[in-house]
Amino acid sequence: MTGRGSRLGSIVVSFLIGLVYGALGTVGHRAAIQIGDISVPWGLAAALVGVAGLLLGIRLVAGGRAAAAAAGAGIIVAVAVLTLPGPGGSVLIVGDLTGTVWSIAPALIAVLVVAWPALPSTRPRDA
Repeated sequence: MTGRGSRLGSIVVSFLIGLVYGALGTVGHRAAIQIGDISVPWGLAAALVGVAGLLLGIRLVAGGRAAAAAAGAGIIVAVAVLTLPGPGGSVLIVGDLTGTVWSIAPALIAVLVVAWPALPSTRPRDA
């Protein structure tokens, strides 16, 4: 019974971590630096690299797809909720290219990380 409870606990914690990271990434994805006439969206790049790193890390540490899928679902829920206009009508995710990429890319990254086949073990087999 402890194995099932531990697995369920890691899935719940992964979902909550995904929620928090999705909210933080949503707030930070608009950060940009101006270099001459070019605006470089470093916040979007950092948030997407963070999504990939978080999901890969959870999949490797938790040892399976379920926890990574739960974290991905948490990120997607946070992004979806924060896409909606607030009580005053303000939005965190604007309908421009940066906002569209942030709305779609975390889901695509989550699908890739969860669907990626398991790598073969490097441990020697017992004869």
